[in-house]
Amino acid sequence: QVQLVESGGGLVQPGGSLKLSCAASGRTVSFYAMGWYRQAQGKQRELVAQVTSDGSPNYADSVKGRFTISRDNAKNTVYLQMNGLKPEDTAVYYCNAIPVYFGWGQGTQVTVSS
Repeated sequence: QVQLVESGGGLVQPGGSLKLSCAASGRTVSFYAMGWYRQAQGKQRELVAQVTSDGSPNYADSVKGRFTISRDNAKNTVYLQMNGLKPEDTAVYYCNAIPVYFGWGQGTQVTVSS
């Protein structure tokens, strides 16, 4: 059973940066494509970035050029570097496999506001 723990969120001004981490425990996730999802209040959860098991990334158009996903398989951890944050990036961010396979973690809140 894999447990996912997201961290690194917070309150940041527009244009600021945050780096999120997703630590997996229980067993390795290195063989899975992994993704960062987000859910804004009143909206459906959406996939914003994904990375294959060998590190190839892909992004939703809304975050392309601003977010960078990466993974460290030795640490069983997936990261999301977020630059140029906008108020519309405000959401709870979660990680999971692609397609969703594990139970959801508690997520980490990102709030972009002046």
